[in-house]
Amino acid sequence: MNNKVLGIILIIVGTALAIWGYNIYDSASSQVSRALSGDTPIEAWAGMVGGVIAILVGITKIK
Repeated sequence: MNNKVLGIILIIVGTALAIWGYNIYDSASSQVSRALSGDTPIEAWAGMVGGVIAILVGITKIK
């Protein structure tokens, strides 16, 4: 039972983290930065990739 609760928490946190990363990626300052230098903020990548990893770990905990 404890692993299922941890899995659900990881899925919720991972989803929030992925959404946060996408919001940073899609922000106006990030778009200007990408247009001028071509660089994407590391916070955006960390949020999106970290969120997906947390979701995948959460799914494996539920099974």
